[in-house]
Amino acid sequence: MADPRAGAPAALLPLYEVPAPLTGLYAEIADCPRCILARTRTHTVPGSGTAPCDLMFVGEGPGQREDELGLPFVGRSGQFLDELLASIGRSRLDVYVTNVVKCRPPANRDPLPDEIVACSEYLDRQIAEVRPTVVATLGRFSMARWFPGARISQIHGQAQTFDGLTVIPMYHPAAALRNGSLRAVMKQDFAQIPALLTGTPGA
Repeated sequence: MADPRAGAPAALLPLYEVPAPLTGLYAEIADCPRCILARTRTHTVPGSGTAPCDLMFVGEGPGQREDELGLPFVGRSGQFLDELLASIGRSRLDVYVTNVVKCRPPANRDPLPDEIVACSEYLDRQIAEVRPTVVATLGRFSMARWFPGARISQIHGQAQTFDGLTVIPMYHPAAALRNGSLRAVMKQDFAQIPALLTGTPGA
């Protein structure tokens, strides 16, 4: 299989650096046969960024561009995520970004429950190695891991703590690209992150 870095813009090349605590896990994911997505993927998309680090983002699943490059959030949604990160003084190199499933669902359909379950152990291990203070969920499928049955329209931006881990549910950047009014909502939700990281929400 061709190295995805060959087709990547130079600006993305630093994101291929695998954090030392995750090298073994990334190798496992690269050969993963656990669900039907293994049959149609071009590349696995385990995650990118720094580990350990204080801030982790969990999206839904890779899209076409992510499948081509083997990196999460490198299409239009990723550009908006970069903009949101810049608004709080962060970049993709000092956070950790992944998805609930590590392979692209065909035609960008929603990930199926069994596919999410098949990848759940990988996400558990990523959280254990990244050791974030705050996890921001991007979209309803990652939100459902901590807030099962909740509606994102009702709980976005409302952080809760689970066994010492602060989780703040947010819309997926793709939703804001479809519905322009959500751009301001996401920026407001992102603006809470610095205080959550220092343990001073509402300050």
